Amino acid sequence: MPHVNTKFDRPDPALVERLSEYSSATIHEAQGRLGALSSTIKPVDDAMSLCGPAFTVRCAPRDNIMLQVAIAYARPGDVIVVSAGEYAEAGSFGDVLANACVAKGLGGLITDTGVRDTRELRELGFPVFSLSVSIKGTVKETVGPMAEPVMIGGEIVRPGDVVRGDADGVVVVRREDLGEAVRRSQERVDAEAGYIAAYRAGKSVIEVSGLAAVLEAKGLLIDE
Repeated sequence: MPHVNTKFDRPDPALVERLSEYSSATIHEAQGRLGALSSTIKPVDDAMSLCGPAFTVRCAPRDNIMLQVAIAYARPGDVIVVSAGEYAEAGSFGDVLANACVAKGLGGLITDTGVRDTRELRELGFPVFSLSVSIKGTVKETVGPMAEPVMIGGEIVRPGDVVRGDADGVVVVRREDLGEAVRRSQERVDAEAGYIAAYRAGKSVIEVSGLAAVLEAKGLLIDE
């Protein structure tokens, strides 16, 4: 008989809240250009944003029974992360399940399969990031693992890792690296603010970015 786990360590909520202040791109760059899920996984609406501990689940293609089990056992603030084989032609999640998630106070959904009822999802405001939009229905047949590491969007996501999604995409931060990711993200924000101030003060991109020596070493000649 299949046995699934529902217990795992979650990160410090205060650190999760701090990470949510930074964009997915900033976090990705700050942790050495790591953690970005495939660019094919996008929000149903650009205004959607999420940041929370991953509650992972693996589903068979065109089958959402384990997604429903995950929703039942996830805790408030958790983000359901579904690995379903990168199957685009299935609408495995819609407004009915989204309302179940809202009622439980969940933080969002990320899936490498399709969703539907997108107008209703936008009106509800529950953050949904998916591979596709598809009206095709699913079955409820295949049980599988939950709260175990999954592969999604080219990245391994473990239960309790933090996922941050916004208009540009999704990035994952390892639970043990969360504090460092916050620190480095703030450093990057501060550095970029300095670049912008320098541009507005009249300095060139080449000057601010220190590109002159790099371009010279590469033999680039510019006639002015």
